[in-house]
Amino acid sequence: QVQLVESGGGLVQPGGSLRLSCAASGNIFRINAMGWYRQPPGKRRDLVASITSDGGTTYAPSMKGRFTISRDNGKNTTSLQMNNLKTEDTAVYYCNAFVVTSSLFEYDFWGQGTQVTVSS
Repeated sequence: QVQLVESGGGLVQPGGSLRLSCAASGNIFRINAMGWYRQPPGKRRDLVASITSDGGTTYAPSMKGRFTISRDNGKNTTSLQMNNLKTEDTAVYYCNAFVVTSSLFEYDFWGQGTQVTVSS
């Protein structure tokens, strides 16, 4: 089994910054893509950003230029730097990873989520 543990959420004022981190552990042979999703209250979960094992990134249009995703392959971690936060960024943020386990099959894993609240 693989566990993803997020950290770094909290309350921030509009225009502020937060950095989310996610650490993967467990039965990991290799991690392919990693990403961050978010789910605002009463809405669906959508992609924020993703990053491939060789560093290729994808961003949702509304986040591009404000958010930066990164990863450390040696530590099995990914981070999301969020700048110039807006009230509409308020959501539960989830870490996601496509992990190849010792079975050599790829599985999709999720973290438990971390709350980000942007409010004055």
